Amino acid sequence: MSQTKPNKLQRIVSKCYQLPKSLQAFALSTVFGRVIKFAGTAGVEVLELKGARSVLRLKNRKKAQNHIGSVHAAATGLLAESATGFLVGIHLPDSKLPLLKQMQIDYIKRSSGDLTAVATLTDEQIAAMHSEDKGEVTVAVTITDSSGIEPVNAKMTWAWIPKKR
Repeated sequence: MSQTKPNKLQRIVSKCYQLPKSLQAFALSTVFGRVIKFAGTAGVEVLELKGARSVLRLKNRKKAQNHIGSVHAAATGLLAESATGFLVGIHLPDSKLPLLKQMQIDYIKRSSGDLTAVATLTDEQIAAMHSEDKGEVTVAVTITDSSGIEPVNAKMTWAWIPKKR
């Protein structure tokens, strides 16, 4: 994959990774929580955001729980959307606007404890974001709970268009 100029978001993420390791996840989570207010309100934590992979966590706390004490279905969707959206966001040139086009979430089992989402992009998807004015990618995301099971199957389709000037 050819090197491209880092976008504004990628430059901010790089600065977070210059901090001591113990502060990196906190700094990443704070930045994204301020940019994407709903993710901040729900308590989505950014554990890793580099290369073609993101790792985010949502702790099973009262503010994100459903009536049976597990992470709410909508909060689970937010976690999947955040993991994929933040990843698309660090790769999309500043001249393009990301838009969530489709969320596919299949709830398979009741989750237990905290949820962790891992999203990945292929080199081809990243290259398309740089070379195509408009396009879309379907981003794989794996969500596991504290017991190690995958309570949901999810994938998000992100589109991009040129920003209006």
